[in-house]
Amino acid sequence: MNPTRDLEGRRALVMGGSRGIGRSIALAFARAGAAVAICARGAETLEATRAEIAAAGNAPTFAAPCDLSDAASIAGFVPKAAEALGGIDILVNNASGFGRADDEESWAASLSVDVMAVIRASHAALPWLERSGAGAIVNIASISALRATKRNPPYAAAKAAVIQYTSSQARTLAARGIRANAVSPGSIEFPGGTWERRRTDDPALYNGTLSQIPFGRMGRPEEVAEAVLFLASARASWITGQSLVVDGGQLLGP
Repeated sequence: MNPTRDLEGRRALVMGGSRGIGRSIALAFARAGAAVAICARGAETLEATRAEIAAAGNAPTFAAPCDLSDAASIAGFVPKAAEALGGIDILVNNASGFGRADDEESWAASLSVDVMAVIRASHAALPWLERSGAGAIVNIASISALRATKRNPPYAAAKAAVIQYTSSQARTLAARGIRANAVSPGSIEFPGGTWERRRTDDPALYNGTLSQIPFGRMGRPEEVAEAVLFLASARASWITGQSLVVDGGQLLGP
């Protein structure tokens, strides 16, 4: 890829940006000229990713641990990131609690991270997004939100809530000059991720999922990042309230 400098001078905050899709989004922003701040729980991985981001671009970077299930942690991180970058123009809500089982623990994990972290980070970043004059929010949902599932009901329901909330954000925030969109990835494989583990731990599930994708492969985090980059950029200046599916045709079936 030959990344453009679409985001030169812009300041992007990626919540849950140390690995996988979040890492690829942060790197894509840096290569496009943006200053980038990231957060996650694991300090060691977080700093390694921050160093990658710094090497990928020439704008300021910032990283700090943040527990996205905790309201106080989010409220503390966002102003620090804004100070380090000189403001916030773009907010990406990427983190997930990955609630799988239909039980209290999984529902609590999905609701606290997939839903409430989106709401809390958006509220915390709002003063800077409004001052930006062209603020953009991109929420990471999932194609799991778009169909019934037996495997991960809490995750799917939480991501459906994210899509609905995104449309409400778009309607509410337009008057403040802020756009809000969502990206719904399909099955994305990366080192240390769920699908890499499934390849060896549950080959039947892995191969069954693979058979649903017309292109015959899992998606890559970089492919999701390109969609986020577009929606956050001025090229998407008249797009708001939308959910863009990035799944290689997975929802189309075999």
